[in-house]
Amino acid sequence: MAVRDILRMGDPRLLKVAARVTDFGSLALHDAVRDLHDTLAVAKGAGLAAPQIGIDLAVVLFGFEHIARYPDAAAVPVTVLINPVIEALDDAVSEGWEGCLSVPGLRGVVPRYERIRYRGFDLHGAPIDRVAESFHARLVQHECDHLIGRLYPTRMTDLTRFGYTQVLFPELTDVSAD
Repeated sequence: MAVRDILRMGDPRLLKVAARVTDFGSLALHDAVRDLHDTLAVAKGAGLAAPQIGIDLAVVLFGFEHIARYPDAAAVPVTVLINPVIEALDDAVSEGWEGCLSVPGLRGVVPRYERIRYRGFDLHGAPIDRVAESFHARLVQHECDHLIGRLYPTRMTDLTRFGYTQVLFPELTDVSAD
């Protein structure tokens, strides 16, 4: 449908809790998901949440076969997840580097649950119920944070491990600005 501008950190719309989807058959929902797909494809990211493109709906899109930004990450199934709920499966937390299309040019180390169960709905209202671990779990948690008005820097515990991608990872400089 359309490639939209991605909102950047500092925009107050990124700090809001997203509205739950109640009408899975709506044209607005289907248009929003198309815009998420189009925008994510151009941005070459791992995931994108509706609030990042100015849409106040609890919808995230994530997944890839291979992504240059995270060359060691295993494939994650491309998923539209609506009204998600995340449950940590244990207390194990790991730290990992994250970037964000709304925080371009920067990366930071963020603690996240290592294993999660996520539930929600697909675009047609069919239930999704999956267990994820490692990067898949990190990606889901990152994208769903956008639905509660959180950006990854607010989850960081050590700001000495936060910096510009081109300085921290010069090998990725040609890949992306985030």
